[in-house]
Amino acid sequence: MARRSQRQNPETLRTELVAMLENFQHKLQDCNLRDQVKALIPANHHLRDLGSSLIQDETVSSARDRILAYLQKHTGELIAGDELMIVAGISEYARRIRELRVQYGWPIQSGLSLKDASEDENTNTTDYKPDTYLLTENKQDKEAAFRWNLANDIRKRDVGVKAKLIEYFRANTGKKITGEELKYLANGASEWPRRVRELRTEEGWPIATRVTGRPDLPVGVYILEEDRQAEVHDRKIPDIVRVKVLERDQFSCRCCSWNPETKNSADKYRSILELHHIEHHADGGENSEKNLITLCNLCHDEVHRGKISSEVLLEKIRA
Repeated sequence: MARRSQRQNPETLRTELVAMLENFQHKLQDCNLRDQVKALIPANHHLRDLGSSLIQDETVSSARDRILAYLQKHTGELIAGDELMIVAGISEYARRIRELRVQYGWPIQSGLSLKDASEDENTNTTDYKPDTYLLTENKQDKEAAFRWNLANDIRKRDVGVKAKLIEYFRANTGKKITGEELKYLANGASEWPRRVRELRTEEGWPIATRVTGRPDLPVGVYILEEDRQAEVHDRKIPDIVRVKVLERDQFSCRCCSWNPETKNSADKYRSILELHHIEHHADGGENSEKNLITLCNLCHDEVHRGKISSEVLLEKIRA
């Protein structure tokens, strides 16, 4: 049975560890290999005890609790696995991370899933290594166990990756989904960001990320804002044009100024930002910045009912 680390006063452990290493000098000179290895075992235990004792909080007695406490102190920062091994005091820290993610609902993403997602979002990926982790938000998802069980069921189905992804998105409409979940659904295949992009741009599912309409979302987090597809002509807007229009309009509706960050519980009807063709695409209107405007779903409906004219929309862009 693996030895559990024993938390003590860090300075006491440091002093004892230094003494052990100083006494090890004669072992290097006079002993055979096995005696040298055996002599280092107590020092190795002390080093693990020291690492697990660095977080001086009586409520974080387990390795899992210490890993979470460390990640919470550095929410949004990329953390190396070696750091978590030190504070955990055990070598099997990766299993504890999975428990925190799957059983307890903490949004911890690995470097691999973050790298995949960042390539889709066209952001820097050089820091995302396999043995790195990031707590995207210091917020627990109470429904995590149910969602991971659902993901496990969908993952086993004999259908393509894209079909698995959209089924999972639709079952979790309006909820934040991490790249870690999507990578799991895809059986670890790195193609999943491309499939998500196809669902958004070719099939018209309103899947938002921080660079496609929801700057409030952390990197590597996705949300299907509504369980409906866009009209066929709206699916042809290139992502690069879509992002430029959203940035120009400051990720807000140009008619009422609503945006996801100002959403409140009293406003139950505004739920999504959409791009509208001022000159309708079906009538030859271009997928260009000058012909597109950002609207909330309510104002978009008002435009199509004829209550907001194209002239008014053009004035909004020029303002």
